[in-house]
Formats: sequence, structure tokens, C-alpha cells
Amino acid sequence: MTFLQLKYVIATANSGSFREAARRLFVSQPALSSTIRELEEELDIQLFERTNKGIRVTEQGNEFLIYAKEAVSQYELIEDRYLNRDNDKKHFSVSMQHYVFAVHAFVSVVKEFDRKKYVYSVHETRTDEVLNNVKNLKSEIGVISYSNSNEKVMKKLFREYQLKFIPLMIRNTYVYVWREHPLAGKKELSLDELGEYPCVSFDQSSESDFYLSEEALGDYDFNKLIKSTDRATTAELMSALNGYSIGTGNMIDSMALKDGFVTIKLKEEDPLTIGYIIKEKHTLSDIGEKYIEELLKYKE
Repeated sequence: MTFLQLKYVIATANSGSFREAARRLFVSQPALSSTIRELEEELDIQLFERTNKGIRVTEQGNEFLIYAKEAVSQYELIEDRYLNRDNDKKHFSVSMQHYVFAVHAFVSVVKEFDRKKYVYSVHETRTDEVLNNVKNLKSEIGVISYSNSNEKVMKKLFREYQLKFIPLMIRNTYVYVWREHPLAGKKELSLDELGEYPCVSFDQSSESDFYLSEEALGDYDFNKLIKSTDRATTAELMSALNGYSIGTGNMIDSMALKDGFVTIKLKEEDPLTIGYIIKEKHTLSDIGEKYIEELLKYKE
């Protein structure tokens, strides 16, 4: 099994056909098909079902893709860090759920470590990617949270991924609505009162075996639910459809910064525990230590 074969499998799965994958990879279709067939024979599994209408990834293929993507990602990380970079260029990466305080801490670190050359990365992304990025050291530190509804699952993953979680704060549950929403004047709301309006939630869909919501009440069965992967789109949907979103209700949450929205206490409580994760037994860089120092300023 070679790195090239892994890249071919990933490209083929993403393209949906050998022809399109070959075009994107700048190789001939027979060569691509033959390379993947050799890999299937070596592994003694079938990665793709081939039909007259195209290809379909098999169940075994989907499982293989998870590991293949992780392996390719790690290779590219090593390549970028040790082969393609300047020796004097500083590298640092963090991954986070959508928390503004984590961005503010990052900004403070960049100002302090403002060198002539650097590559600093912020990955504001899904919960499973935050976990995997720190697990694989794509990011040195992750900012993440869990609620009562997914606490057991999250702590299980911390153990399995050999991650250490350090809590910073606990936040109660609030609702965000547009200022012209019919219920915007309320001091407190229940989910029953919100039942006729759509809940707009950050889409956490992934290949993980678990649904790892970053919001409170992640296992609640909402009457109307719209999933979005973009905060600007979420805000537009909420204002246009009288929708609502669930969050922490203060300046640590990115939704709290959206102009024109108000926060209202939610009667149903599902507090979020927010903190950061690091890889166990990993020695932090100087910039990593400074970032944690900035995060700890928010500790309660």
C-alpha cells in the first residue's frame, strides 16, 4: 500500500467516478482503475462497487476512507512542516468550536509572536474535527465544550484519543432571536413556546460514529429544525424565518456578536462546560503555552 494509492482512493470517492477522478489527478483512467484494483487485491476488500452508471463506495470502503484521509492528512502535515517550510518560519495551529473568546486569545498570541515569517492557523470547525485535529497534532490545542446530553460520549472520546480536558467555565442556556421576533420582548422562554418557530442549528454531520453537538439540548427533538454550516447564513435564516438558535448568551459565543439579535434565558437547562484540550504527554511549544495562558484569563 502506497501514499499514492490512498490519494487515488480518496479522489475517486470524492469524484464519484473513475473518469472524473482521473481527470482531476491528471492520470489515465485505466491507470487509476488498475492502481485501485491492485490495492483492493492487496487488502482483500472491495472499496468500490462498479456498475454501468458509475461507482459506489462500499461499506468497507467507507471505513477504509476514514483511515486513508487521516493518513494523508498526517503525511501532508509532516510534508508542510518539515519539507516545504522555511526553517525560520514559526508554525502554530488551534482548533475550536464557535467561541469568540478563543479567537481573542489567539489574536493576543499572534501580536506577541509577530515574527517576519510565520504560519498560524485557526480551524473553527465541527466538534469531531476539533477532537481529531488535537489527537493527530494537526492543532496543538483545541477549544471545546460538552453538555449534559453528550458529556459521557465526550469524556469517552477524551480517554480513547488520549486527550486532557481542562475546564474554563460553565454557561447556562439562552435563546437568540431577531430583535423583531414576536417573542423578542420576553425575559424567559420555554421550548414549548418556541415550538412553532424553526430552530437553526450548526450542522455537525460527519463520518463520526457519534453526533457531537456543540450546542445545548443536542438530543432534543425539535418540531422544526434547520441545519446550517455558516454563521452568517444562520443569522439570515433566523431573521427571515423568525427562527431561533441556542447558545450561551454572552460575549464568549460568536452568535452573541451578531447585530440585531437579542438573548433570552431558556427555561430548559442544559449547561455547557467549556474548556480546552491538549494531547496527553505532548510538550507544548512556547506559543502554545502562551495561548493557554491567554485562555486561562477566562477561567472562572
